[in-house]
Amino acid sequence: MTPHPDPRQGAAVKAADRKHVFHSWSAQGLIDPLAVAGAQGAHFWDYDGNRFLDFTSGLVFTNIGYQHPKVVAAVQEQAGRLATFAPGFAVDVRSEAARLIAERTPGDLDRIFFTNGGAEAVENAVRMARLHTGRHKVLSAYRSYHGATSTAIHLTGDPRRWPSDTGAAGVVHFWAPFLYRSPFYSADEAQESERALAHLEDTIAFEGPGTVAAIILETVPGTAGVIPPPPGYLAGVRELCDRHGIVLVLDEVMAGFGRTGRWFAAEHYDVVPDLLTFAKGVNSGYVPLGGVAIGPEIAATFERRPYPGGLTYSGHPLACAAAVATIRTMAEEGVVEAADRLGAEVLGPGLRELAERHPSVGEVRGLGAFWALELVRDRRTREPLVPYGAVGEANAPMAAFTAACRERGLWPFVTMNRTHVVPACTLTDAEAKEGLAALDAALCVADGHTA
Repeated sequence: MTPHPDPRQGAAVKAADRKHVFHSWSAQGLIDPLAVAGAQGAHFWDYDGNRFLDFTSGLVFTNIGYQHPKVVAAVQEQAGRLATFAPGFAVDVRSEAARLIAERTPGDLDRIFFTNGGAEAVENAVRMARLHTGRHKVLSAYRSYHGATSTAIHLTGDPRRWPSDTGAAGVVHFWAPFLYRSPFYSADEAQESERALAHLEDTIAFEGPGTVAAIILETVPGTAGVIPPPPGYLAGVRELCDRHGIVLVLDEVMAGFGRTGRWFAAEHYDVVPDLLTFAKGVNSGYVPLGGVAIGPEIAATFERRPYPGGLTYSGHPLACAAAVATIRTMAEEGVVEAADRLGAEVLGPGLRELAERHPSVGEVRGLGAFWALELVRDRRTREPLVPYGAVGEANAPMAAFTAACRERGLWPFVTMNRTHVVPACTLTDAEAKEGLAALDAALCVADGHTA
């Protein structure tokens, strides 16, 4: 489905954007945002009639694709029945969304606090952990992204933290496992897990266990590189938290709701956190929604003690209606199982085959509909194709790769020296092969920058 091209309308949309919209993470005078005319499933198109296969799924949130008719209809129906209501009331669609989420979270995370997105979920999870423990420090990994609000940006490890980092938010960063670029000089996954846990244990000891409220980890780090943890690592973190009375928070904002081929990525590792944050895929981003799934011990803390936090739009009926429809649709259409098969049978093998032929691909990592290609100048030294945090001319090789993808009708997710393959979980085999063919051609461009 691609409408008739209308370049004049596209120019008007672009002009209004450039005059009035202030874009995130951008130097406003240096960007040229594409004017989008529409989207359907795994594709979107512009006003010139150019159609793109979206390997970003928005910002890794359209897990069931764009414009799914069941979710669109549910939002429309809810708008006609009860478009909005304050959060302090019991509302049927809010209660049903909470029930459906609680049924799918690991273990006994049965109470749901709703937010408008992932960063607010992280903010509130940290607040809950601090109040529950009476402690102030929170440990997070350097290779991480947790959001752009005040506490969340301090917890974030990547360079987007730097301009806002006051160094006074009670946050301590540590090295989580990443065998390909191991800070521990490990030879294999078992050694990486063991050494990373020893490093975390030392960090806790030197920070003072009695001062640490929480450890927060993305179950599978997303923006930092789609880095599945080695076997035993998350179980080891769980044990350290139990030993020292520390709250374990798993951030599933990106990895949750089918992205890894499970409802939540924690299922892969048989670990139950004390708090779990979610957003994005909970309703495929159709209406902003996030939240915190809360375990019984922390919920009990606030049975007689007021929780000092809230949002005007917490559990907004339109967002909850989208969540109810999304979760039901995913269950009815086997979306989680489809993502698992897509990764195991199509994307994983296809990406590894590309790696065999392209010297610019240093490593392929992922599961489900959640993958990354590590692009390098030299496979032997593992030198990244562009330096860490590269901008401008230093980032030219990745910019050329990105342009080559778009020329071939593929919209890639590119960050630092990586391209992430994070399409809709409903991607068909034919669409996957279409995307892999475009990647194949674009990687030839990246190969031209190798040693």
